[in-house]
Formats: sequence, C-alpha cells, structure tokens
Amino acid sequence: MNRLVSRSALLSATRCFSRTSEVSGKQTCLIETHKKHGGKLVEFAGYDMPTQYADLSIKESTIHTRKHVSLFDVSHMLQTHITGKDRVAFIESLTTADVQGLQENSGTLSVFTNDKGGIKDDLIIMKTDKDFLFLVTNAGCIDKDLPYLLENAAAWRSKGKDVKIETLDNRGLVAVQGPEMAKVLQEGTEIDLSKLTFMKTIVGTVFGIEGCRVTRCGYTGEDGVEISVDPTKAEQLVERLLASQAGKVKLAGLGARDALRLEAGLCLYGSDIDENTTPIEAGLAFVVAKRRRETLDFPGAEKIVKQLKEKSWPKRRVGLIAPAGRCPRSHLPLIDPLDKCALGFVTSGCPSPTLGKNIAIAYVDKSHSKEGTKFIVDFGAKQAPVEVVKMPFVPTNYYTGKK
Repeated sequence: MNRLVSRSALLSATRCFSRTSEVSGKQTCLIETHKKHGGKLVEFAGYDMPTQYADLSIKESTIHTRKHVSLFDVSHMLQTHITGKDRVAFIESLTTADVQGLQENSGTLSVFTNDKGGIKDDLIIMKTDKDFLFLVTNAGCIDKDLPYLLENAAAWRSKGKDVKIETLDNRGLVAVQGPEMAKVLQEGTEIDLSKLTFMKTIVGTVFGIEGCRVTRCGYTGEDGVEISVDPTKAEQLVERLLASQAGKVKLAGLGARDALRLEAGLCLYGSDIDENTTPIEAGLAFVVAKRRRETLDFPGAEKIVKQLKEKSWPKRRVGLIAPAGRCPRSHLPLIDPLDKCALGFVTSGCPSPTLGKNIAIAYVDKSHSKEGTKFIVDFGAKQAPVEVVKMPFVPTNYYTGKK
C-alpha cells in the first residue's frame, strides 16, 4: 500500500516516454539492468526508474503479474534499521503500531501521524530477532521521513534514551510478485517459503547470494516477497530470477505497479492519503493497533480514537467503477446526480487491465458512501456516471498459510 509518490507525477512522467531514454535523477543499483532490458526510464521520486520495459505494455505487464510472476525494482525506497534498547518505545511514539506485541521476525503496516491525526507517511515495520527494527518507507517522503526520525531520535537521546537510526544507503530491494513467486523462489533458497507467511521476515541465501532479507509482502495484492539485497549482488539476483524455468518471470515497472495496487484497493501516499486525512477516514482503522487505542500515546491519538469510538468522521475513502470511455483521474469532482452538489473528489484512477473497466478511488461525504451510490464525475466539458463499489476491485491473494 505504500510505495510511490503521487499518481499525477507518474502520469506526467509516463507522458515523457518518447523523449527520455536517459534521465538525470539518482540511480538505484539496478540501473544497468533496466537499460539492458529496455526499461523506459523517467525521473520518479528523484530516481531514474522504469515505467515499463520493451517486451510488454503496462496492460500486458499487469495481467502477466496476476497470472505468473513479475520483478519490480523498489530500491529507491528508504530502508532503515532502528537500534538501541529503547527502539520499540521510540517507534511506537511516532506510529500507531503495536510493535511491542509483534512476534520476532514479523511485521505490520503502520503510519506516521501528525498532531491532528493526519498521515505523515505509511511504512512497514519489521521486528527482527536481532538487535534492530527494520523499516521501509516511501521514496517520495525520504526528505521528510528521515529528518523526522533523526530529530526525534536525537531528542530521545538527549533524555538519556538509547535509540539510533541507521539508513541502509543504496541497498537493493526487489519485489517478486505473482502466483508463481513461491515455486520460482523456492528453487533458489533454503528458506522454507511454506512457513514464511504474510508479513513475516527472514534472512537467508537466495540463488547463491547470502544475507538476503526476504519479507512476505508487496504492493500488488498478489502473493509476493520483497528481497533486501547487497547492492553489488542485486543485478545478479534479478538475472538469476529471470532465468528461472519454474515460472514465467518478467520485469515490470511503475506503470503496472500502480495499476496493480489500485486494483487491490491499496493507498498511494500523496494521492489517497496525506497529512489532512486520518487513518479512519482512509478506511485504514486496522493500522491503529488495539493496545494503542487505549494508551493514546502517539501523535493525533485523541482525534483518531474519538473518530473510532463515535463513528464520527466527515469523509470516507471509497472505490468507484466507471463505464468504458474516459477514466476518472485524481482531483476530479464527484457530483450528486439529483441536486448537482459536489460531494467528493477522485484521488486515483486508471483503466483496470484485469477487469476491463475503469476504476478509481475517491473521498466522498460519509453519508453518501454506501455501495451502489451513484455520482457524476465532472471532466469539465464532459461528464460520466460512476458507482460506489466495494474494494478491493480484484480479490487479494496474500499467503497466510491457510487454504
């Protein structure tokens, strides 16, 4: 659910395909792999990143991931270790997670919140069996997340607390996503993937590369892992995965990743969630751990818990289905078809390769958020009908170990 910057930035970058084979952002450790395989590079979140590759369109790549397995370079994301005996209390002071209650080598999706209950960023927190927590945060928020962590850690140390932030600069991060992931990866690792369930993490050897952290998670709605790898070995890892005969493995870029996450109903920071939206309004109440609802010791806790208890919040995130034709995009208003009043706005939208329909995520007045509610999306010169539907648009397939 985390993992990109705004969809408008992606769309702007995508329009530049014909003009940009060489761009000038920072580069991940997989830049030569992208060039070798015909990646169409754009500057995205400050990095030169592939939106797609020469062999598949975005539509084809999305469908391939749903049916087989795809590799995504997500090395632009910030990977961090938090060390020190006060590390758990420290990260809980900034997020809504119950890290204390996590088992070793397991993790959770969480959010940094501000004093008004808004979402500063979403992140993955893993509680390892070593002397550190492992965090993965959004590339587009590095410039605010890292100073936020460093400044708060310094404040804790000034009070005699033991906490330290260590960034894993330039380390590779490869997402392997799709129903064939397990059989492809299992042939190259001693890790028993049948025991590595959703949101569990382990370190092991993958295709001969030692020290890989494998976490069962992803941003596509499919079964998958993210592999944190030595940057000098990342290209080797990708090429060995591509050479596997256990499944049909393809590279995929940001274009397919955005379509996949939207089909799965997952939020995009900067579009679907931001500092003016609480986790409750975003339909993310599950990230506010039960114990933390009682302790009320994270930023904005009182507002967030009040919304939960009183079921009182003004807007709600919903899914929309639109007919064929022009697709609803971010910032477009949603109009009540009867009284012509604006009751919401679109935050993300795309043609769904899997469903063959236009889909979107939006915020609407809570009183108009029931499934089946109809709106008119206003394109300006033209308008089109849309209907509120349940998310995810495409069923998710996370591996829980249960049949």
